[in-house]
Amino acid sequence: MSTDSAPPHLGTRVPGQAVIEELLALQGQVPPRSMLQRIFGVSPLSAESWPWYRGAIGELVVGEILDNLGPEWLVLHAVPVGSGSSDIDHVLIGPAGVFTINTKNHSGQPVWVAGRTLMVAGRKTRHLYNAAHEAARATKLLTAAAGFPVKVTAVVVIVEPKTLTIKACPEQVVVTDAQLPRWLRTASPVLAWAELARISAVAVQPGTWHKRPAVQHDPRVLQQKFDALRHLVVQARRRRAAWVLGVPAVGFLALMYGAHIGAAILQGLAGR
Repeated sequence: MSTDSAPPHLGTRVPGQAVIEELLALQGQVPPRSMLQRIFGVSPLSAESWPWYRGAIGELVVGEILDNLGPEWLVLHAVPVGSGSSDIDHVLIGPAGVFTINTKNHSGQPVWVAGRTLMVAGRKTRHLYNAAHEAARATKLLTAAAGFPVKVTAVVVIVEPKTLTIKACPEQVVVTDAQLPRWLRTASPVLAWAELARISAVAVQPGTWHKRPAVQHDPRVLQQKFDALRHLVVQARRRRAAWVLGVPAVGFLALMYGAHIGAAILQGLAGR
């Protein structure tokens, strides 16, 4: 029996689904680790897979936050858009409006924003441009489907940055994952119930977003495969940490043991 299905609406998709699909496809080309590699904690991820894995983790973090906002919010994840393989990380619809959310996992890195520029660890990115493009595209598609103007706000969510410094506010919203829930919950209502219901009804339809909605993998199976891979990644990281902590300790014990044996030999010679 095939594990693929065409969902009746986009609400069945899981956070990071498009990224996970690409990650698992890349991992399918990676040879299994040897026993020695597993013992020493070599990561199961290839160099090509790592950015996709990191991206998936970021989308899962933000996806969980959005899914816990409450029943007044409609949350769609990994929305296929256009005519190719592009997707929008998250689409959020609620009393406070309609938002496209572009998730970026820059954990442990400093992020600096001023006007149209967003820099990560001193390097310019296209995050703001891409977020604005997504929001403009969503505005056009939802307006056409709903039959009245729909304003979409572009949001960039930075996951666990070392710091987030905003020197001059950009047109797009930039927040960390920790700031996101409060920012959404304190936003003023802008949509009437009828508008909210109509936008939500068209937003869940795959045809609203994509010219040729494709048959997709079963989200539950993808999630299970990703969880299994994540377990191996975490396990490998812990083993590497254990070796890093354990080698100095072994060296210290060996040194102490050697000193003890040396002292015993000297004592023996002195006794003669």
